[in-house]
Parts: sequence; C-alpha cells; structure tokens
Amino acid sequence: MIRLLLADDQALFRQGLASLLELEEDLSVVGQAQDGRDAILLTQTLQPDVILMDVRMPICDGVEATREIHQRFPWIRILVLTTFDEDEYIWTSLQAGALGYLLKSTPASQLAAAIRMLHDGHFQLGPTIAPKVIAQLRPPPLKNEQNHLERLSDRELDVLNLIGQGKSNREISQILHLTEGTVKNYVSQLLGSLGVRDRTQAALWAQQYLSPPQT
Repeated sequence: MIRLLLADDQALFRQGLASLLELEEDLSVVGQAQDGRDAILLTQTLQPDVILMDVRMPICDGVEATREIHQRFPWIRILVLTTFDEDEYIWTSLQAGALGYLLKSTPASQLAAAIRMLHDGHFQLGPTIAPKVIAQLRPPPLKNEQNHLERLSDRELDVLNLIGQGKSNREISQILHLTEGTVKNYVSQLLGSLGVRDRTQAALWAQQYLSPPQT
C-alpha cells in the first residue's frame, strides 16, 4: 500500500482528489495539508510514502516545503501537482527535491500510474512539462550521447543509473558498497562529463539516454 499525503490550499480539490485516489486498491490517503507548513508537520508525524504538493500555498509555499521535507526525509517521494506550468516553478521544484511535476488536469488514472512510478523512484513529468525540462538540458559537448556513454567508466554508469532512479548519495553508497564521499566525487565528475548544471539535470539525462536498469 502506498501511503499518500495531499498538500493543497483548495479544500474542495483536495477532498475530491482524495476520494478519487482512494478508489485505487494500492493507494491510501493518510493525511491532508492546507499549506506548506502543515505539510511539513504532517510529514513528520505521518511519514507518508508519497506527497502530492501544490506550489502556490499560503504561509509556506510548495517549493519551500518540498526543500525542507527532502532535506529532512530524503526517502519520501514528492510529486508536484499544480495548475502552474511556468519554467521557474518547474525548475525550483525539481531542484528542491521533487521527483515529478504534473498539472491538475492530469486524468485520475494517469495520476495514479504516475504515483506508482514515482514511488519506485522514477521521475514523472507531464506531457507539456517534459519538453520544457528537456529544453533546459544543455547539449552534450561531445558529438553524441553514445560518445558520452563510451567515455564513462562502468562505475560511473552505475552511479548515473542510480541517480536516474532518484537514489540519494547515501542509497547509492549502500547499493554499490562505496563511501558517501566517493559517491559525491563520482557525481561531481558526472556533472562535468555530461555538461549539466546539477543532479536534477543528470537524473533527467540518465532517464532520457540510458536504457532502463536490468532487474
């Protein structure tokens, strides 16, 4: 069962969304927050698996709430669900730690599927959001993506794959049996090699150009 916390200042929307999501057998809404500060407090007590976070809310907006929750509870997945598709909101939310960004117009069935994918650590971007994000990725400095991959060591590819799955440095260190310091060094090297600004862009690059990891 995937435990959900809904954070939105519109009570009617929040309640209607909760009713729709509760129809899914594997989803359970364990709490509802009316603003970002409420979301932070409820996260601390409820420890949900996934948070659906609006961006514009009173007292504490969704971006700041996402940043604080991600810093304190990095294992909790955050999916932004909003009516706003401005580039600034998208990037600040992803850089704050959100693993997805969808619009409220997303059909309930697609939203439920996105929640499941996000719960597994995969980025989820709406069809109008993804092109905006991809457009912000700087072109690779090498001739093509295949050349990029050939330049990376097997260990760097392992780290990049896990970044693409939304894993934190601590999780990567445990999976690959490396120290967190070594993982940080690999991440820094990857940012330079791929020509991307930050971890969010590296994760999106990995999801766009790497084959899904074998299970």
